[in-house]
Amino acid sequence: MYQIKIRKKSRKANRDVISPLFKFSEEVRKVIYTTNAIESLNSTYRRLNRQRSVFPNESFLLKALYLFTFEATKKWSMPQRNRGQVYGELNIMYEERLP
Repeated sequence: MYQIKIRKKSRKANRDVISPLFKFSEEVRKVIYTTNAIESLNSTYRRLNRQRSVFPNESFLLKALYLFTFEATKKWSMPQRNRGQVYGELNIMYEERLP
């Protein structure tokens, strides 16, 4: 019961930060979320941690991080799905800001 009250307070306190995202369509929100490079890298590192919870030594860990980072950067250059639709929606909302 106590945790529910804390969550409600947190949601109310952060409503101003979160609610602007919901004015976008689901496609735009997905692009915003998936193009965040830091989140992408963090999810890659979490996947590495789930696959191997124990590393024999520090050099093995550094090599694994390097390889996973290299693989993650390959995904960053891939084209986005629904790019035209997302660009069109953002152009309507932020006409003066987009080229």
